[in-house]
Amino acid sequence: MTEQNPDETLDVTGQNCPMPVVKTKQSIDELGETEMLEVLATDPGSMSDIAGWADTTSGVELVDQVEGSDMFTHYVRKTE
Repeated sequence: MTEQNPDETLDVTGQNCPMPVVKTKQSIDELGETEMLEVLATDPGSMSDIAGWADTTSGVELVDQVEGSDMFTHYVRKTE
């Protein structure tokens, strides 16, 4: 895993689909260009949900995802 340096952290632990993606989008919209958001989630589905959202959304880049035993961490950068 590469070391990330997020500008903001979003905690969506305990929330299930679609809330991690909905709240990630809301938080990304508030960031400045090139800023990075760290998303902490407990929903295993967030791995594919956030990756799919980032792939189909212009202006965002999924930098990294880290799968732990009970925590899923996503790093999303605003690109425009």
